Amino acid sequence: MAGGIAAAVPAALFVAAAGTALHRQQWMVSGVVLPWGAVAALVLLGSVQLLLGAAFRSVIPPAACGVLCYVLAGLWSNLEPGKRLIAADVPGYLWIYGIAAVTVLMLVWCRRYREPPRRA
Repeated sequence: MAGGIAAAVPAALFVAAAGTALHRQQWMVSGVVLPWGAVAALVLLGSVQLLLGAAFRSVIPPAACGVLCYVLAGLWSNLEPGKRLIAADVPGYLWIYGIAAVTVLMLVWCRRYREPPRRA
């Protein structure tokens, strides 16, 4: 259990930093802005959580990763206006609220990796 949480902390730091840097990337297609960076950041988060869940056969490491990533993104979105890393716009909302949605989805998915109870 402790090893899973110890692995989840640096994974969450990486995902939060990389996702925050990536979430502002956009494509303009026929006058419509597509926030592909926020979607890619959420795919990164989901894949890291899936790796943690499969490697440690528990839902605790993906949950710890998701909660820490959400806390860091929340802190970075609440900085003073000149230093804010996550703005209140469509990519910012996708990234912030998508972290919670992807975490819940990965927790449901990673339940299948749990070890069955041992019989004496």
